Amino acid sequence: MARLQNQSPVPNGWLTITILFLILQNSVPVRPEDEGQHEKKLGLQFTGSSFKVALFADLHFGENAWSDWGPDHDLSSVKVMSTILDVEKPDFVVYLGDVVTANNFLTHNASLYWDQAISPTRARNIPWATLFGNHDDTHFEWPIEWFSSSGIPQILCPSANASGGDGCSFRGTTRLELTRNELRRNSGLSYTGFGPQSLWPSVSNYVHTILSPKSDHKLPVMIMYFLDSGGGSYPGVISTTQSEWFHNKSQEVNPDSSIPEIVFWHIPSQAYKKVAKKVAAGEIQCAGSMFEEGVAPQDAEMGMMKLLKERPSMKAIFVGHNHGLDWCCPYEKMWLCYARHTGYGGYGTWPRGARILEITDDPFSLKSWIRMENGTMHSEDCLGVSTTQVTPDSVNMAQKVLDCQTEADGLKRNLSEVYDGDDLSITSSSKTRSAEKGKCTVSGCDEEKEMQVKLIIPKLEK
Repeated sequence: MARLQNQSPVPNGWLTITILFLILQNSVPVRPEDEGQHEKKLGLQFTGSSFKVALFADLHFGENAWSDWGPDHDLSSVKVMSTILDVEKPDFVVYLGDVVTANNFLTHNASLYWDQAISPTRARNIPWATLFGNHDDTHFEWPIEWFSSSGIPQILCPSANASGGDGCSFRGTTRLELTRNELRRNSGLSYTGFGPQSLWPSVSNYVHTILSPKSDHKLPVMIMYFLDSGGGSYPGVISTTQSEWFHNKSQEVNPDSSIPEIVFWHIPSQAYKKVAKKVAAGEIQCAGSMFEEGVAPQDAEMGMMKLLKERPSMKAIFVGHNHGLDWCCPYEKMWLCYARHTGYGGYGTWPRGARILEITDDPFSLKSWIRMENGTMHSEDCLGVSTTQVTPDSVNMAQKVLDCQTEADGLKRNLSEVYDGDDLSITSSSKTRSAEKGKCTVSGCDEEKEMQVKLIIPKLEK
C-alpha cells in the first residue's frame, strides 16, 4: 500500500522526467511463446550447507518523481537492499509486490523504476523473482493540488498524437509489459514467470524448486509457489481459477506432499485477519517486532486457504502489503508470515528491513529472521523441520535442528491439547525473559547466546 505525500502544486523538473521516460518508451508486446518461459530454467541449486532467500517487500519506487523526496527515497531503498544483500549474501531474492507505485507515474512505462528496484540484486549477480502487488500497474492518480486557480498544468506527453496519444493516457504499465521487459533485460538472472494465459489478468503465477546440494542426485528440497493476489487494475483476490491451477500444479510437482512447500503472494488472505484478532485478544503470541496496524486483507477468499490447509507439506505463506506488520503466527499447522517493509516509498516511518529465510537439507529445516537496515537481526524462529528419519551423516545437523525446535513443539502440542487446538506459539524477543543459555541453533552453537522465550497462555473459562 502507498499514499501520495507532500505533493508539489507545480510538477518541478517535468521536462527532465519526460526525457528520461522517452528513452525507455519501448514496451514490447507479449508473445505467445512467453507463456511458461520460467519453466525453461533449471531448479535453483544449493551452493553450500544452506539456501538463503531474502524477501524485499513494498519498495514503492517512483513516488513523487516531480519533487526531491521521491528520488531521495528511492536511493534510500537501494541502500537498504544493498546493506541486507551484503550482510546476508542470499542465494535468491523475492520481490514481494508493490515494487513500484504506478499511480504516481507521469507516463505509462514503469520500466525505469522497476529496473532501478532490482538493480542492487542484479549488480551482485544474485537470481531473483518478482510478483505483483496492488500498486504495480495502477493508473496515475492526479493530485488535487495540481488543479489550482491557474487551471490544469501543462503536460508534456511522450509520443503524443492528434488524438491524445497513448503516451498521454496515464494508464499504467500492464503486468504483462512489466514482466516481459524484466525478462528481456535480465534473462540470465530473473526467475520471474508469466504464468498460464488462462489465469490472466493474474500474471505472476509460477513454481520453482530448490534442489539438493548433493551432486549425485538433484532432488528437490523445497518447492516455492508464487501467486498474483491481484489489486491495482483488478480486484485484490486469488481467484477460484488460480486455486484450481495451484491444486493441479501441486499434484503434478508434489503428488504425495513429500517435499516441503512455501507460498509467496502480496496481499494477505483473510486468514491473517482471523489470526490478528487472536493476537489482539492476548490468546496467542507471534514472532515479530511490529504490530502497528490492522490487517488489510484480500477482497474475498475463493478457496486457496482451504487447499493450503489440506496440504501437510505446506510450511508457510509470506506476504507484504501492510507496512506496519512483520509478524509470523501459527495457523492450521503452518505459518502465516509478513515480510518487512523494505522500501522508503509508501506510508510509514518504521525502520526498514527484510525477512530472511534459511533452508537446510538432510534433515530439512526452515528458519527465518528479520534483518534491519542498520545490520541488526531479530525475530528468529524455526518455521519447519523434517519428521523423517535422518542418515548417520546428518546426525549433527539433525541434533541442531531438534535443539532449535523440540521445546517449542512440545509446549505447543501439550497446550493445544488443553485448549482444544488453539494456535499457540513461542517467540524470540529481546523484551522477554531469558529462558536458557548455550542453546544450539540450525546454524551452530553459541555458548554466550541467550535464547529468550515467552509463552502466552489463554485463560480458561470456568
